[in-house]
Amino acid sequence: MLSPSFPQRAPWGTAGSLRAWQQEALDAYEAAAKRDFLVAATPGAGKTTFALTVARKLRHDDLIDQVIVVAPTEHLKTQWADAAARVHLRLDPNFKNSHTAPSRQYHGVVVTYAQVAAKASVHRALTERARTLVILDEVHHGGDALSWGDAIREAYGPATRRLLLSGTPFRSDDAPIPFVEYAPDEQGRRTSVTDYAYGYGRALADGVVRPVLFHVYSGHMTWRTRAGDELEAHLGQDNLKDITAQAWRTALDPGGEWMSAVLRSADARLTEIRHHVPDAGGLVLATDQTAARAYAKLLHSITGKRATVVLSDDAEASRRIERFSESDDRWMVAVRMVSEGVDVPRLAVGVYATSSSTPLFFAQAIGRFVRARRRGEAASVFLPHVPVLMGLASELERQRDHVLDRREKDEDGLDDSLLEAAEREEKASDALTEEGSFQALGSVAHFDRMVFEGKEFGQLAVPGTDEEQEFIGLPGLLEPEHVHELLMQRVARQSRHRQAREAREQHSGGESSLPEPLHRTLKEQRQLLNSLVGVYARQTGQPHGAIHAELRRTCGGPPVAQATVAQLQKRIQVLRRRVHS
Repeated sequence: MLSPSFPQRAPWGTAGSLRAWQQEALDAYEAAAKRDFLVAATPGAGKTTFALTVARKLRHDDLIDQVIVVAPTEHLKTQWADAAARVHLRLDPNFKNSHTAPSRQYHGVVVTYAQVAAKASVHRALTERARTLVILDEVHHGGDALSWGDAIREAYGPATRRLLLSGTPFRSDDAPIPFVEYAPDEQGRRTSVTDYAYGYGRALADGVVRPVLFHVYSGHMTWRTRAGDELEAHLGQDNLKDITAQAWRTALDPGGEWMSAVLRSADARLTEIRHHVPDAGGLVLATDQTAARAYAKLLHSITGKRATVVLSDDAEASRRIERFSESDDRWMVAVRMVSEGVDVPRLAVGVYATSSSTPLFFAQAIGRFVRARRRGEAASVFLPHVPVLMGLASELERQRDHVLDRREKDEDGLDDSLLEAAEREEKASDALTEEGSFQALGSVAHFDRMVFEGKEFGQLAVPGTDEEQEFIGLPGLLEPEHVHELLMQRVARQSRHRQAREAREQHSGGESSLPEPLHRTLKEQRQLLNSLVGVYARQTGQPHGAIHAELRRTCGGPPVAQATVAQLQKRIQVLRRRVHS
């Protein structure tokens, strides 16, 4: 046992500050009284707060003496330690394998999976020195290599309790995840058992995460193969997988027009969001360091400001992320390997400029943008129109479990087909990175469609028109329940404009597109005002009616139902300033 000089337990606080799902999960944890407990909660839901609440409760109840957190990255070690300090737990993020024990002033340590794998015996001795709660953050990393899984089991086999956390408790291989329980499913395959799940769909309804709008871009690609043949294809069409992979790689080429056009559109969307959320930031996920640096140069030419570049082997990576998080800078560019370690709540726009396509990586990447700070914020992610990515975007709300006994010809639905397609695309795209394998010659970007909650809007937009701007110009603050209706309004307006263009083409040159009917403009402005009132009501606790009445006194004019477009817009402007004050 530990000596009496070990820090005293922090007082156990009330659970009133917990979110509903966190309290539910805590109740389930206490009722189960299991040594191993797996919680699957969507990225951004607050797994860290839940886990630290469990740690405090177990210490308060005299069930454990120390806490060990295992995190995926060095950067997350500091984030865990900072979060623990806010609930009066002192965790050392600087513990090294050369240390025999943490300082007595700490309640425990934070380490990485790689650190444990490097010298499991050190961490086993640390676990055995006291009654230990081990928190395995993003526990699927424990199966990244056979040696890693063995090391995790050796180090934490003696633990008193193990709390397993994951935003994505599945893998695209059959490497077992340490301490996860597996049970046979209907087909007899060993499948991971989750003790408590909190998915994206419920989190969105609860206002815990933001709605994610996927802006999908296609376009015409040309490239030269290693054999010297020039090929071309349209990204998004029904191509062979090798052609799709090569067209995808061509689109991501920093020297082509596709990436430049998509980055410009993404920056325009960020500008729109920053009108409502002034510190909103953007993140570009790149395949490799060379591409990351090139994308940063493109963003500099577009915005006139330098983007923060975060590279996986950069000793300054954590500091760069922290500085960006605390600033109001516009853009950060990171290689795909650090996406899981990027935790910047103000991120609101993403560009998926990586060839990685596994469901695990995609879910973690999108998780960088969904963390909600207040009601009404929405996130936009710009995607290339690649079939496997379209499938993953459409299935964002689906909960997936980890299946060990996959058979080659399983045909049990989208999960396996997505995994197999992702693995094929990943291998094909990786092969293209070999020197001399191909040369991108040219690319053109076209806005293709929007995907929200698995539904597609504005499919096959006409190149060269203003249909893209209908979606770029969506309000930066909008309640989730209003997003679908507003998208439908934009699609209907696009349809009318398209019909007007076709009519003009059939006649001898017409004027600009028909004006928007007044009743539709009024409806959209009323909806935006009501959405902002909802956000402000949650911030202040005031009733909606009182807010509307006060806006009428400030701005003048009749009730909302009789107000003109100009009167509604004046109220919207006033309320926007209050929401962000």
